[in-house]
Amino acid sequence: MDVVVGLDSGTTATKAVTAGDDARVRDSVSVGYALQVPRPGHAELDAGRLCTAAVEALAGATRAATERGDRVVAVCLSAAMHGLVAMADDGSPQGPLLTWADQRAADRAAALVADGRAGPLHDRTGTPVHPMSPLTKLAAATDEDATRVSGTPRWGGVKELVAAALCGGPHVVDRSCASATGMYDLRGQRWDEEALAIAGVRRDQLAEVLPTTAVLPGLRPEVAGQVGLPADLPVVIGAADGVLANLGIGAVRREVAAVSIGTSGAMRVVVPEPMIDPGRRLFCYALTDEAWVVGGAVNNGGSVVRWAARTMAAGFDAEGPQGEDADALDARLVEEAAAVPAGSDGLLCLPYLLGERAPWWRAGLRGAYLGLRRYHHRPHLVRAAIEGVCQQLALVRDAFAGTGLPVREVRATGGAVAAPLWTRTLASALDLPVRLADSPEGTGLGACLLGLHALGALPDLDAATTLVDIAEPVRPDPDDANLYRRLRPLVEQSTQALADVFTALDAAVPVARVPEGLT
Repeated sequence: MDVVVGLDSGTTATKAVTAGDDARVRDSVSVGYALQVPRPGHAELDAGRLCTAAVEALAGATRAATERGDRVVAVCLSAAMHGLVAMADDGSPQGPLLTWADQRAADRAAALVADGRAGPLHDRTGTPVHPMSPLTKLAAATDEDATRVSGTPRWGGVKELVAAALCGGPHVVDRSCASATGMYDLRGQRWDEEALAIAGVRRDQLAEVLPTTAVLPGLRPEVAGQVGLPADLPVVIGAADGVLANLGIGAVRREVAAVSIGTSGAMRVVVPEPMIDPGRRLFCYALTDEAWVVGGAVNNGGSVVRWAARTMAAGFDAEGPQGEDADALDARLVEEAAAVPAGSDGLLCLPYLLGERAPWWRAGLRGAYLGLRRYHHRPHLVRAAIEGVCQQLALVRDAFAGTGLPVREVRATGGAVAAPLWTRTLASALDLPVRLADSPEGTGLGACLLGLHALGALPDLDAATTLVDIAEPVRPDPDDANLYRRLRPLVEQSTQALADVFTALDAAVPVARVPEGLT
């Protein structure tokens, strides 16, 4: 069978997924790497390791395809959004890559909000002004050392870095990843002049923006030799990971939302043209010229359970879990929490361990438990944290409704939703049926499908709706859904009431370093 490799470079791993025009995942290869958190607010990747991981994953997928008797006819690139890395003229990295989770630009983002420029920037670029974005990261770097920023030959993110490592050639990025930088005018389809001035960079330092279906010249000869593919193999520039997740689970029609819950989470819907939320709670990023993705990402997903394992589970120390792996420990805690009734016996969790994005877009939010009583134990705390994440996604759904985008069906993917408690809680919090993708590789499969589309083998992306295998829906429990609906205003009220308290607490007790083992 002819297959495309969807190469997805993410925050903690690069995955290479192979699939043909039947949209069935044939193989999946993952190469992991560590997210580096040397200080509070820092979240970096070794940019060189990101490049070598892409080569290793592609080589592994090629071997698996060859052993199966498949023929790789193209590679399509997917990349995590909002990264920033300094690059030399030849595309090699000149330092670490700052990920979406890096918070060093928080003060710069707050200043743009305070002086009134954040709103118009959001309206033009589709990206909320937040420390996640390359706009604010560059602006903060310019404030610190304008000469260094202006003197760096290239600035880019994950996609620019990986494309250069695999293919060489000119400095390029796809429209999807560009639309997530906070510096790209969606309707004008060009780098935004005001954003460039704020960032302190010139247009020639940023990549040429290509359609997501553009085909690059091919692989570097040395890379082709390493991975076992011809140097002239078509390499499709591809798109950002979030929008490809919609495609990979067939959520490409109006009123069908994609929800992903991995380390973080998101809810997204596809619309035919750029659309901006008047309340500025949602983002808008490109998939293709005819498909744009509106949605909201939450910083905290399955990470809340991993935090609980580190904090509350016996047998977990600074070196990691002892006697069982981290995933098994997470699963055990979730199973314990399933015995607790909905509402966690009156315990409410604000799960903002990593600050928060949608719908608040406030990096300074912090986690909190409200209503804690003596009879609450570890299962209550874990269940309340899961409920808190699902309530955040329900607030994103409410923002859709306020923007005139009703959601009738949810298709979900990600490691967390493999646990029945997560899926049941999500369905009840959203009060919507939730259907799970048969394959967990939504983003990688989406890259394969976009690659097939670029080659002409999949003329209509809407075909993904019926091509992708989806399980029968998990339906909301009416009593639980009613309870979560009544509790949601308390989540909003407590978040707003505590926001200033969190700011004052940070000022009163600054954390100079990350305690050992909690990175």
